[in-house]
Amino acid sequence: MAASLTEAGTGPAATREFVEGWTLAQTLGEGAYGEVKLLINRQTGEAVAMKMVDLKKHPDAANSVRKEVCIQKMLQDTHILRFFGKRSQGSVEYIFLEYAAGGELFDRIEPDVGMPQHEAQRYFTQLLSGLNYLHQRGIAHRDLKPENLLLDEHDNVKISDFGMATMFRCKGKERLLDKRCGTLPYVAPEVLQKAYRAQPADLWSCGVILVTMLAGELPWDQPSTNCQEFTNWRDNDHWQLQTPWSKLDTLAISLLRKLLATSPGTRMTLEKTLDHKWCNMQFADNERSYDLVDSAAALEICSPKAKRQRLQSSAHLSNVLDDSISRNYCSQPMPTMRSDDDFNVRLGSGGSKEDGGNRQALAQEARLSYSFSQPALLDDLLLATQMNQTQNASQNYFQRLVRRMTRFFVTTRWDDTIKRLVGTIERLGGYTCKVGDDGVVTVSTVDRNKLRLVFKAHIIEMDGKILVDCRLSKGCGLEFKRRFIKIKNALEDIVLKGPTTWPIAIATNSVP
Repeated sequence: MAASLTEAGTGPAATREFVEGWTLAQTLGEGAYGEVKLLINRQTGEAVAMKMVDLKKHPDAANSVRKEVCIQKMLQDTHILRFFGKRSQGSVEYIFLEYAAGGELFDRIEPDVGMPQHEAQRYFTQLLSGLNYLHQRGIAHRDLKPENLLLDEHDNVKISDFGMATMFRCKGKERLLDKRCGTLPYVAPEVLQKAYRAQPADLWSCGVILVTMLAGELPWDQPSTNCQEFTNWRDNDHWQLQTPWSKLDTLAISLLRKLLATSPGTRMTLEKTLDHKWCNMQFADNERSYDLVDSAAALEICSPKAKRQRLQSSAHLSNVLDDSISRNYCSQPMPTMRSDDDFNVRLGSGGSKEDGGNRQALAQEARLSYSFSQPALLDDLLLATQMNQTQNASQNYFQRLVRRMTRFFVTTRWDDTIKRLVGTIERLGGYTCKVGDDGVVTVSTVDRNKLRLVFKAHIIEMDGKILVDCRLSKGCGLEFKRRFIKIKNALEDIVLKGPTTWPIAIATNSVP
């Protein structure tokens, strides 16, 4: 059966049939070469994320699509986002992936605060477990960051977005990598300078992710001599008095000093990281890293300055910031999808089969890589799949979802809300707003790292109330949440006060 797109409604909320029984319910996000859509089975309520790439419009994406599919179809692990299949229709490639029901990891990080240590520890060890699976199979991810770490309905980590992944080992033989790719705050210093080993580079990214989870901020803009925060860390020069380090206790610092060793040869291995005391400590449920007395700042006066030679950078970093470096932090989604081995069969026949699977073919580096931007944290569109609990348990579940969403109800009418929102954002300065015919306000700006940040505010009327639902489109998740908080505070006089009720929670979480 050909993959047709048949209209099943009218207006902005219209749905379209992809194949018989499967409906395109929502555009979830967009990237350099295509879109990500939510695909729903009308009978079973199952959902998948579907990437769409038109190779006629983007012929330079063909190698990257082939490579990403070949890598993902080899992977089947608890902490790797599952690949269901691929279809081709004319020049359009469709990639079907597990739909992560818990959203993105960055949504759990409170800006400038972080999260409790026991939560960070759980996410971190699960990330290492998934990364260990990849490395054992000779695969490097090369773009690990909170925006690419998704969560299932049980809050388990799922590593996603393999657009920059590559094979670094084939038939037992390891090769050095030379493609400078990744996201600057998370990339290892050696990636910007020379040929590098894959495993230490991925582990460096994990270390930066841990800092972000514990402190709610990034340690540096980029690991280069142009960044003072990084050089202070590298040279052991009074970094203890600076944030984020001053927020962390000595146990976390002892792990990070080894994991973020600037020389890849002395960097802690994955196995030793998992054996570190911090990864095996029993933390109290509400304990944050900076709650402990023995912080890094407290030890500044008794910490001798390390006598370490400066690392000399041979590369001029202005030449490094080319298109290979991901300037768009990407994002992902939410609802529920039960695993199903016969997904491709039930989706229907038709379309060409991917002839990948040849590990040796992947050893040759694809010259072009891309990443898709998927939404900040979507609601559970398929409420029925979540309702097999008691009502009290379900109520707590939905109230927790609403509290952590970047959304709020307002007391104004639909059209007045758009006017107030746009006016407020423009008065804050530094933003560009564009209002679509469907009432979606697209907000664009540049963050402090001069990277593009784009998010969308959906103005939704439900049950006589107006919901302002903000979702990240492109950029850093933490920066998005900081901007969201400022905008919400500026609209305080129209934000609906009071606790979330059960009917509102259900209505809110039925929004795609």
